[in-house]
Amino acid sequence: MTTHHVLEPSPDTVHWGYFDAAVPPRLTVRSGDTVTITSVSGRPTQVPARERLMPAHAAIHDTMKPELGAHIMTGPVAVEGAEPGDLLEVRIKEITLPCDWGFTAVMSLRGTLPEDFPHPHHIIVELDRDKGLGHLPFGMSVPLKPFFGVMGVAPPPHWGRLGSNEPRDFGGNIDLKELTAGATLYLPVFVPGAHFSVGDGHGAQGDGEVCLTAIETCLTGTFELVLHKASKVRFPRAETPTHHISLGFNEDLDDAAKQALREMIVLLGELKGLSPMDAYMLSSLAVDLRVTQLVDGNKGIHAMLPKSLL
Repeated sequence: MTTHHVLEPSPDTVHWGYFDAAVPPRLTVRSGDTVTITSVSGRPTQVPARERLMPAHAAIHDTMKPELGAHIMTGPVAVEGAEPGDLLEVRIKEITLPCDWGFTAVMSLRGTLPEDFPHPHHIIVELDRDKGLGHLPFGMSVPLKPFFGVMGVAPPPHWGRLGSNEPRDFGGNIDLKELTAGATLYLPVFVPGAHFSVGDGHGAQGDGEVCLTAIETCLTGTFELVLHKASKVRFPRAETPTHHISLGFNEDLDDAAKQALREMIVLLGELKGLSPMDAYMLSSLAVDLRVTQLVDGNKGIHAMLPKSLL
């Protein structure tokens, strides 16, 4: 029998700005269990007035400081029986907005055009949860399509403590806008228990996330965690109802594209038994390579294979 769990943010259940295999789990579940996790986003200088914050968010500001990176991540959640070499399937069952605000920020020396926009700036975005719109202060609105920018497991222990800004082999700050409710993320396991964490709630984001941020906000997600033993998958991949998605991360966007393409060639071999040459040619005909994000140190490319081809 599966069990449903709840993990709320608090100074005792979040890690701010880093991934580290040494962080102990805040909750332990079994494969097939579901867990509802709430995350908060934003430093005191980025969020609206304190009275609009969830109490847990204010408590985190009062007692904690960021280390290495920007993201406040709730977790980790351990999965019983997970061992290095396994694969964690994260089925995203539901995502909701627990608050009615978000923010978008530009930071000095960051983003895609730091030479054009050298000064920090941020705006508060009012979220109309009933209409599904984010109202911008300069008179425009964008449709909300919430997803978690950060979903990851613990890194290999010998990597030590790593900043949360860069996506890596264990996932983390992937910023893939396709990971909405109904999608699935697959993460290779590097430590006993896997140690899954989430954060960096996004109300909406364009491919590229060019100014550095999306509509950063708090999110509540329900996830079904399924363990696959002794997997050959050693890099994150994703799936939506309509597409299989491979990922690539690298400081160089060309190299990120090569990695996403190589991962897609491997995936096509697994799914259809295609030779690498046949998969390479099919990718040229039917797979779309898109820019995930340009701003997280390791840039991202994702390759999208329509399931209708299979």
